[in-house]
This record gives sequence, C-alpha cells and structure tokens, in this order.
Amino acid sequence: MKEKNILGTMPIPRLFIKLTAPAVIGQIINMLYNIVDRIFIGKIPDVGPMAITGMGICMPLIILITAFSSLIGMGGAPLASIAMGKDDLKKAEQILGNSFLALLGLGIFLTAFFYGFKEEILFFFGASENTIYYAMEYAEIYILGSIFVLMTMGLNVFISAQGFSLYSMITVSIGAVINIILDPLLIFYFNLGIKGAAIATVIAQGISMIWVLKFLIGHRTQIRLFGERLRINPTILSRILLLGVSPFIMQSTESLLNITLNTSLLKFGGDLYVGSMSIMATISQFLVLPLSGLVQGAQPIISYNFGAKKPKRMKSGFKILLATGVLYTLIFYCIILWRPSLFTELFTTDKNLLQATNWSISIYMAGYIMLPFQIICQQSFLAMGQAKISLFLALLRKIILLIPLIYILPFFMNQKVFAVFLAEPIADIIAALTTTLLFYRYFREKIRELEGDIHVSN
Repeated sequence: MKEKNILGTMPIPRLFIKLTAPAVIGQIINMLYNIVDRIFIGKIPDVGPMAITGMGICMPLIILITAFSSLIGMGGAPLASIAMGKDDLKKAEQILGNSFLALLGLGIFLTAFFYGFKEEILFFFGASENTIYYAMEYAEIYILGSIFVLMTMGLNVFISAQGFSLYSMITVSIGAVINIILDPLLIFYFNLGIKGAAIATVIAQGISMIWVLKFLIGHRTQIRLFGERLRINPTILSRILLLGVSPFIMQSTESLLNITLNTSLLKFGGDLYVGSMSIMATISQFLVLPLSGLVQGAQPIISYNFGAKKPKRMKSGFKILLATGVLYTLIFYCIILWRPSLFTELFTTDKNLLQATNWSISIYMAGYIMLPFQIICQQSFLAMGQAKISLFLALLRKIILLIPLIYILPFFMNQKVFAVFLAEPIADIIAALTTTLLFYRYFREKIRELEGDIHVSN
C-alpha cells in the first residue's frame, strides 16, 4: 500500500512533482499524438489545405467520443480516490467495475450510432461539398475504433488516481509512439492519405487499451478489475454519472462550440477560415493539455486528502497547482502573441491559410491568460466531489457565454469573422473571474469546516 500511503504522508511539493511530472509528460506526448496527424495531413501534396479542413470537421466527433470517456472516467476516478482515502478499497473496486461496464456499453452504442449517421453528422458539423470527402475518409475509420478510445481514456484515469502517474504516462506514450511511427508510413509510403492517419490512430489506441486492461487486472494495482466487482450497481453508477456530467459537458460543449464556430466561419469567411479554426484548435492543445496534466496529477492529492480530512495538505496542493499553471500559461501566452508563426507553420505552407490563421490567432487566444484559473478551479471542485458547482461552471463559459456571443456579436460589427473570433476572449475572461471567485469562497469554507472537524476529534 506504499503508493496509497504517500498520498497522505509524502511532503506535498515532492508528491506534486512525483504525480504531475509523469502526467504532464503524458499529456505532452498525447499532444504530439493529436498534433502529428494534423502536421502530416496538412503536408499532403496538392490537397493539404482541404484535407486539414476536413480533419477539422471531424474534431467535434472526436471531442464527443472523448467526452463520453470523461463522463465515466472523470466521474469514477475522483470517487475511487476519495474511497481509498477512507480505506474503503472494496468500494473503490466497485466504482472501477461499474465504470468498465459503462464504458463498454457506451462504446458499442456510439460506434453503431455514429457510423450509421456519419455523413449527416459531418454536414451538420460544418462540412461543405469541398471538404466532405476528406471528413468521411477520416471519420468512418476513426468511428470503428472509438471503443478503443473510450476504454483507454476512461480507464487510464483510474491508474493515475491511485498515484501511479508513471504508468498512466506509459499508456499515452505507447499510443503516441505507435501513432508517430505509423502516420508517415500509412499516409505517404502506402499512399493512404487522410485515411492512413485514421488507421494509425485506431491501431495506437487499441494497443494502449490492452496495456491499461493488463495493468488493472494485474497485481501491481491497488484496486483491481476482476469478476466479482463487474456488476452494475445503480447507486454507484448514478454517483459516477452525476460527478462525470461536469467534465462531460465541458468536453461535449467543446464539440458544440466547434460546430458553432465551423458553421459561422463557413458562412462569413468560407472554407479558408474553417481550416484556420482547425489549426488554432490544435495549437490550443499546447496550452490546454499540459494544464490538464497538472490537474490530473494533482487530483489524487486533493481527492485523497479531502477524504482523509487533511485540509493543510489539500490547501498546499492546490496552491502549488495554481502557481504552476499560471506560470506555464504566461510563458505560452507571451510566445503565441509574439510569434504565432512558430506554431502555424507546423501545419501548413499554404500562404492564404497561414495569413488567415496568423491574423485570427491573436484575437481568438487573447483571453487565454485566464484559462488556468478556469480549468484548475473548476476541476478542483470536481476533485472534491462537488458535481453541481462544477456542472454550472462547465456550462457557464461555453453554453451561457461563448456560443451566444458567436451568434450575437456579428449582428453589431461590420467585420463578421473578427466578431466570431472576439467572442472567445470575452467569454474566457468573464468565466474565469466568476469561477475563481466562487472557488475561493467555497474552498475557504471547506478548509475551515475540515479544520473544525479535526479540532473536535482532538
């Protein structure tokens, strides 16, 4: 039980580095995993700009599948950590077993649904007659491997939730390395184009899934996936879903946001700006995924010590998490505003697409300096099992603010494309300020409450 004990005993700075370093490295590798496809696709001779635009059309679909993995994984993993903090390993294993069965069922259903309506869905996502061919080439293969994505991402968080961040990182690394090797071979050598990128991704995710399952049924894990725990418990499953709704909405609304942006930009700027948005969405992962790694690594610290009623360790862990996230964001923010071409030229050599993207990125990402406050505070609510508050904050930025602004601002501005991009920083700033204020109030009260419990027990 050494790994479990360090969550409640190891000095927080050392524990933070031990858990977050592999998680961040894993997310950076995951970032490469996601970005390599776009880089190679954008460099396909003659059709690169249209192909990367077609890939952008598929992004809402990819985000939706990832969101369903978070519905179960990010709902179950904090509950498992809290149960472990209370020394209730049986409950933690029941949570894991219910999560596995839910992911399996979702994988079968989503594969059948998305494949059956793939063309209609892609047109709804913003495809045009020029881009539907490339979107279909990628989507029809990716959908068939969606169960691998669900199982890998939904179960891997249960590895990091136990403090095994290194093994969680290996999961991502296996998939990334395989994908990076297969991409150029399938896209260029075997001349499969965008279809080759999809095949590479599916193979990589399938092998990653095997690794995760092997770990969770092995003897190194503290909570095991085995037959006795593989029974649906309605009470446990409902708690998983209740807590998982917040990250699900955060990610699924990202899909809705992509659809809104794609259709609005197609209307006001054409395929060129849809392609630009595809590149910017990919570049945003340079910020969002490392921040997610920090939160993923710190989540067991907050969740475990919340369950164990150790407020000082919770407070220390959160402060280090926030300071690290803000510092990283500041560095990224300065680079992206100073020289956006350092990023955009990775994905295309087309002069028109480069010009459009370099212009729009400084507008679209102007409010990204506030993202660490939004992401870290909202996810910390989740780590403490606060589903309702987390759900509201998940809805605030995208559903309540951003999507309405995308539709409203063009009515009041002559430069329609500029107005669409301007909606993002406005929503980022308002949502981050609201989230930070709510979290400060709740977290301070919770720390006082736990300190009072300790005083009474003594």
